[in-house]
Amino acid sequence: MEKRNINSCPEPKGILLVIGGRENKGDESSKNLLPKDAEDFAILKEFIGLIKKENSIIEVCTTPSGVADESFEEYEKIFKELGAGTVRHLHHNTRLVSLDESLAKRVNEADAFFFTGGDQLKLTSRYGGTDFLSRVKNRYINEEIVIAGTSAGAMAMSTPMIYAGNEKVQQIGGQIKITTGLEFLKDICIDTHFVERGRFVRMAQVIVTNPGCIGIGIEEDSAIIVRNGLDAEVIGTGIIIIIDGFNITQSNVEEFTSDEPISIRDLRVHILKRGDKYSIPQPNPPHH
Repeated sequence: MEKRNINSCPEPKGILLVIGGRENKGDESSKNLLPKDAEDFAILKEFIGLIKKENSIIEVCTTPSGVADESFEEYEKIFKELGAGTVRHLHHNTRLVSLDESLAKRVNEADAFFFTGGDQLKLTSRYGGTDFLSRVKNRYINEEIVIAGTSAGAMAMSTPMIYAGNEKVQQIGGQIKITTGLEFLKDICIDTHFVERGRFVRMAQVIVTNPGCIGIGIEEDSAIIVRNGLDAEVIGTGIIIIIDGFNITQSNVEEFTSDEPISIRDLRVHILKRGDKYSIPQPNPPHH
């Protein structure tokens, strides 16, 4: 367990569920996941179970998705089958629409929010600095609500947030693009589909340029539950890879504009599986 620094900020009362994408939905595509006896809907069942209220109201945010209606209908069907009460569709095609003051009532009524996959930059560009996001975050800090995200919806929870740079360029210094995420987790970079898409090197590049941050790479059909803003537990069928750069002794970060491959010494890596717990360190307090 990591040693924590003293933090005078309030601990969030809400819970985060951060999913690596392609979670088991009981369909044919889920049958290819390992292990073969994986329980249908396991992570999504966990999401419903974390909501400690009968007749719950869930807001499914499909803003990052390019197939918003289809995505919502799929999650609505599953959540209803798993015992959810009311499932609402939240989608904004423009930032102007997301500024609508009528959203306040919906935010106040919701017991949980679920951010789908797609393009994480749509989430940050449309919600960053809005009253909508401030209200959701205030409720997360002060109330026992659940905030979940999968794939792009999970990546947007963090800061810094990766928004560009794939496996073809990840080894070249300066080719990974980051911005400010929605900041449910600070000094944490989330990456998804981590094992399947070979994203270790791009996360390492983020960490060498931000060595005060923790990189958390989440495999598909895997997730972390974060309580108190700091206590993480792994669920799902795969692994979580955590990278920290606190002990980096050497890198060529100052040459990242020269199209050279990256070079880093003494990164530290943890590989965690279902049931493992991790205490998120805070080298830069005070904040969650």
